[in-house]
Order: sequence, then structure tokens, then C-alpha cells
Amino acid sequence: MKQNYRSCPEEYLVKLEIKKYANNTVKSYVSLFEAFINFFNKKKLSTINDEDIRLYLQKLVQENRSNSYINQSINSIKFYYEIVLGMPNRFYSIDRPRKEKKLPQVISKSEVMKILDNTNNLKHRCIVGLLYSAGLRRNELINLKLSDIDSNRMLIRIESGKGNKDRYSLLSNQILDDLRIYYKKWRPKKYIIEGQYGGQYSGQSIAVIVTKAAKKAGIRIRVTPHMLRHSFATHLLEAGVDLRQIQVLLGHSSSKTTEIYTHVATSTFSSIKNPLDL
Repeated sequence: MKQNYRSCPEEYLVKLEIKKYANNTVKSYVSLFEAFINFFNKKKLSTINDEDIRLYLQKLVQENRSNSYINQSINSIKFYYEIVLGMPNRFYSIDRPRKEKKLPQVISKSEVMKILDNTNNLKHRCIVGLLYSAGLRRNELINLKLSDIDSNRMLIRIESGKGNKDRYSLLSNQILDDLRIYYKKWRPKKYIIEGQYGGQYSGQSIAVIVTKAAKKAGIRIRVTPHMLRHSFATHLLEAGVDLRQIQVLLGHSSSKTTEIYTHVATSTFSSIKNPLDL
């Protein structure tokens, strides 16, 4: 660590813990806030003003940081002054970059099946299968416990998903069969997917498993765990499942978030005749 490097204040970490922010959000906020306070490493945090923050944001723009990165940086700064120090609405006047409206990237169901067929072992197959068949986020899969599988109702309980919201999603018959065989072989103690020596599985390892299996399956684009979640939602929409039901399965607070899948579902375009073929 560099000399005179300023670490995130203890009260910042405590407040994040009290607020029960997700692990990924905590890591992101801490990293971004430390980058901010070390840009002003000779100034007391209490003396940093709106103009200083604009100067810092201008630096991020000049470094070609993404809109998402800049928005998260603003959030991490606001968290300190408004939540930790209790200075309400202090930086609401700070201009934010427009949020990029990117469409979710999806793959076909046949490509998902190819990925499943090209996993290295049963544990890896269960990882890919759960991500896709229940529309799980990577962190949700890591936290999935044995007690969360309800084979009687064919549901999966996702406890404290994004935004600390519990929800249920679908349990596939095919994946349930795989899970039963997997359980007999691996005997996990608490979590569905555990590391070699027990305990929670690594999120990075899950990403590697998905990417490698997709590459082995001959899929040309780089496939991520979140693409499997996007594909789950899109395939349900294409099969005629109501958008509201998909919203519930994904755990979206707003229907507008779920509506983005209408922009990539083939069912949106199937009834439209191409002008060249008219």
C-alpha cells in the first residue's frame, strides 16, 4: 500500500454493515470512496465541497470512465456525507451522466443446452443449470442454502436478494434430478454449492465455469453468469409468460426494468413482416 494512503473510515464500513448492503456493493463503494479521498489526500474530508467533487468527477470523465462508474462514484461519496455524517441532500445538485441504455445480451435455449452439455462435471452442470433455470444472480447462487430448495412445491427460495428482498423462483425437474445425484456425491453441509473444503463458493470461479463451458460449446460470444439470467427472462417471455410473472421471478422492483426484455424477445418481432419480403 502506498505511503500516506487513506483507507475508508471505520464509520463508513460500520454504516454499510448496519444497512446490510450486498457484498459486491460494499466492495464497490469502499474502493470508489478510497479513490476519491486519496485524490484529496491533503484535505480533511469535512472541508471537501461541491466544487471539489465536480473537479473529481471531471477527472473521471477525462479518464474516459464509464457512466456507470461515475454514477457509482457519486453514490459512494453521497453515502459518506449524507448517510454516515447525516448531511441530508448535500450533493443532489451534482450533475450525473445519463444512464446508458444497453440491451441485455442473450443466447438461445439450444446454446444454453450446449453449455450444460459441455460442463466439466456434475457440480459445474448444477451451477450453470441453476443460474439459467431459476434466473439467479451470481451472488444469489453463492448464498443458496440446502434449505432453500423446496422440491414439494418445485420452488427455490432466494433469501435477501438484491435490495434485501426475499423471493421465490422456479425449480426445474431436470436440475432437481442433477442436484440429488450431486448431493449424494459431494455432500454439501450448508450451501448448495460449496468450495472444495466447504464454505461458500467463489463468485469468480462461477464466472470462469460459465465462460469456459460456453467456449467449449463453440459459442462465439463471451457468456457470463448474468447472460444466463437475461436468457431465462427472455425465453419465458418468448414462451408467452406474462411480464408481471417474470418480474416476480427476477425480483425486479419496477416493471420498467423487466420490460427491457421485450426489446430482445423474438416474439416481439415474429408478427412483423420484413419489408424486403413483402
